Amino acid sequence: MNLEVLVEERSAEQALRVLLPRIVPDASFEVCVFPGKVDLLKRLPGLLTAAAAPGSRCADVLNRIAVEELEAWFFGDVSALYAAYPRVPASLGQRAKYRRADAILGGTWEALEHVLQEHGYHPGGLAKVAVDTKIAKHMNVDVNCSRSFQVFRDGIRRLVAGGSSVAKS
Repeated sequence: MNLEVLVEERSAEQALRVLLPRIVPDASFEVCVFPGKVDLLKRLPGLLTAAAAPGSRCADVLNRIAVEELEAWFFGDVSALYAAYPRVPASLGQRAKYRRADAILGGTWEALEHVLQEHGYHPGGLAKVAVDTKIAKHMNVDVNCSRSFQVFRDGIRRLVAGGSSVAKS
């Protein structure tokens, strides 16, 4: 099976290039990057119509729209965050603010930037692609506690296995 994943930014592409082989080791994939959310949403109806057309090479479509940023997935695996940035406390996920990765207030990207800068990393601002790729390399896709990551991971696995792609959130 060949997966086509649509994303709105280069950092998501780079992180998924690291994560997808761990989620579905036997699947090939392409990650298509759009220049922002507005462009992706504008082109999405046409892409979905083309995928559903008779004779299309697409047989199944799995829709997952991540409302929060990719960084919520990183807060869902604090061990990966700690492995990539050892001065970040391994106990970070026990703090009330970070306990529920998908419910972090004020934006997960901003929260990640704050945490990293608070511990002496990236004082001039985050290089998002490099940071996201670095953390993704340490993620354990089977223990991540971010609900949005779990829904994405499980949906991709069901799709590749040929099962139902409907996930309950």
